[in-house]
Amino acid sequence: MKTQCLTGFLLGAVALSLPACASTPQEKSFRLSSPDISPLRMMAKKQEYNSFGCNGSNVSPAISWTGAPPGTKSFALMVYDPNAPTGSGFWQWQMINIPASEASLKEGAGDVNRTVAPKGALQMRNDYGFYGYGGPCPPQGSVHLYEFVLHALDVDKVSVPKDASGALTGFVVNAHTIDTATLTAPFARGL
Repeated sequence: MKTQCLTGFLLGAVALSLPACASTPQEKSFRLSSPDISPLRMMAKKQEYNSFGCNGSNVSPAISWTGAPPGTKSFALMVYDPNAPTGSGFWQWQMINIPASEASLKEGAGDVNRTVAPKGALQMRNDYGFYGYGGPCPPQGSVHLYEFVLHALDVDKVSVPKDASGALTGFVVNAHTIDTATLTAPFARGL
């Protein structure tokens, strides 16, 4: 028997319309969670980007996961804004080659100048043009939903050029994906 999930909610003065979802009695075991972000609250100023009219701290959130499927050899985290006014969305953060022995990313792991990311993990260039985490910075007055998608992969390492585009990295990651776990978080400037 299927049950319908949350399809929208009111957050402050902003009403969000989320896609309908369905679940079966047996819930998915591969799950993504975070003490810093949630589908039910706006991401904090701490996660917001610090340019293009935004003035946050640009700190990547802490993320953890459970229930990786059998055969997982590595993970890749892809953070994407499908609502960006680019015609093709916007890659905020891509970290590949996260060892299968890991079950979390610490806060700030998206900063390539710190040694917080797991050993062996590789951060790709985001659509801002630099390597690592680039936080949300939607146009003033709009609410965007940011998709944090962890991919369980069937390879130890994803092979892409260091300067690969987000689309190319995403293509190769998807080609090796066994399963995904997703956490979607909203953000709007000034709220």
